[in-house]
Amino acid sequence: MDWIKAINSAIAYMEDHLCDDITLADIARSVHLSAFHFQRSFSLLTGMTPMEYLRKRRLSKAGAELSGSDEKVIDIALKYGYDSPESFTKAFSRFHGCSPLQVKKGSPIQFMNRYTLKITIEGGNIMEYRIEKWEAMDLLVHAKEFDVETSDGEIPKFWDEYYANEEYRKIPSYLGVCAQQKSDDVKFRYGIGCKASDVKGVPDGFEIIHIPEYELAVFTCRGPMPDAIQSMWERVYKEWLPVADYELIPDYDIENYLPGDSSSKDYVSEICIPVRRK
Repeated sequence: MDWIKAINSAIAYMEDHLCDDITLADIARSVHLSAFHFQRSFSLLTGMTPMEYLRKRRLSKAGAELSGSDEKVIDIALKYGYDSPESFTKAFSRFHGCSPLQVKKGSPIQFMNRYTLKITIEGGNIMEYRIEKWEAMDLLVHAKEFDVETSDGEIPKFWDEYYANEEYRKIPSYLGVCAQQKSDDVKFRYGIGCKASDVKGVPDGFEIIHIPEYELAVFTCRGPMPDAIQSMWERVYKEWLPVADYELIPDYDIENYLPGDSSSKDYVSEICIPVRRK
């Protein structure tokens, strides 16, 4: 997968459909990616979600069309997917800092250019990783379904809920497991737990996830949580995947939280992603 090419193609698709009612699944399907995988890669590479980009580009275009024109606010609102002048005015004012009517009278507007992604070569930062062959295994996890568009904020809350439950705390919780959908479904499952062999039986609230045999790229993260692991995810997509001899297999990925003080600058965790040689 050429990640830069795929994201640029997705941006082209969004630009061609700024006035159409398209979903995250539609955009992901246009570049042959699952909704989960597209959401993650786009967000890490651009710094915003696909739907946030789409919303800002629509409001930018709407402002340009209203500025100094005779266009009716309701017509522009409907054109860019808003059901009412009220909802449009609220979003428009938040983006531009002034109302549509003020723009029509000459107030300045905000403009956001279309994005284009390019690979840039920057200073030789070291990424510590290894390629390992993992045998098939079973994991014991407390899992929940998440929406790809809201998961960044919801998963940390899920960890807090886990540790607030006295029974769950009795189960080792050194793994975070993401089960990616291979379709255009915008839902995915995320689990907290350990290897099934660490615990006898399946306690209430837990389930078994079977991880197939895979070759994995294992990235070492150093520093306090959650910044260290979040920063490494960004680097994997921005620095490693575009030029690596391996491509990502959209399936399970695992975050491995090693023993130690997770707030320490020397704390070590790992990101483990299934890959195959290109």
